[in-house]
Amino acid sequence: MRLGFIGLGNMGQPMARNLICAGHDLIVYNRTRSRAEEIHVEGASVADSPADAARDVEALITMLADDHAVEEVVLGQSKTKETLSVLEALGHEAIHISMSTISVGLSQRLAEAHAMAGQFYIAAPVFGRPDAAAGARLWIVAAGPHDQIERCRSLFNAMGQGVFVVGNEPSLANTIKIAGNFVVASMIETLGEAFALVRKSGAEASQFLEIINALFKSPVYENYGRIIIEERYEPPGFKLKIGLKDMRLVLQSADTTATPMPLASLIYNHLLSAAAHGQGDTDWAALARIAAENAGLRK
Repeated sequence: MRLGFIGLGNMGQPMARNLICAGHDLIVYNRTRSRAEEIHVEGASVADSPADAARDVEALITMLADDHAVEEVVLGQSKTKETLSVLEALGHEAIHISMSTISVGLSQRLAEAHAMAGQFYIAAPVFGRPDAAAGARLWIVAAGPHDQIERCRSLFNAMGQGVFVVGNEPSLANTIKIAGNFVVASMIETLGEAFALVRKSGAEASQFLEIINALFKSPVYENYGRIIIEERYEPPGFKLKIGLKDMRLVLQSADTTATPMPLASLIYNHLLSAAAHGQGDTDWAALARIAAENAGLRK
């Protein structure tokens, strides 16, 4: 399939590589061009603008940081032909696959805009860290027109280990994604508090994690628990400031749907505190530092 790919960060670059390895023809764009040039040597063409990446493709994948980046690239209105937006450049009946973690509201706007332009839109955010992206072990949550999801099945298979189709309304996938990230953040908060209690009581945190892993048998607990115990917060697999953004999206959706989420508010404030103390660019597992500091274990 002829594909455009916009956003070659820690997640997007390995995802694009896996699509190339699966035999798809890619044209890629990244704001920092050097990231795109790294993919170029592996067989991708490099676009000079987001519009160039969207032109004459069957499907366009975006993997960007937040609402602002997606809105600017996809919906940004141009004043000259040379600065077309993705929406303006994408062909009739082409597909935009948004794999970014964005708000439910923006996802709804994208679905409406693409429909008016005679294009298709699929929301397909992912669960997994960069190592999972590199190993094509992502879990993909997809929503949108069923026939178009099936049309893109080979793309999802190249990037992930499984696809959950959650409905015809694309924004449902975004709701699932931000709710899932809330669960992961809650786990990090819980592990941080539990480790603080265990450490202050004189027990070994590593042995406690071994017991927890025996109980829950979860690679997510194992991975994050080990990061917290070893304080491997740099380089980040998922930046704390991006996690803060995601908890903001959770609270926005909670407000829109009148869903009380007191734990989400607590986690948001702990992430905000960590960011205010200069930890925004560390891994979001550093949320556990707040519990340790509150327990007097760190200065």
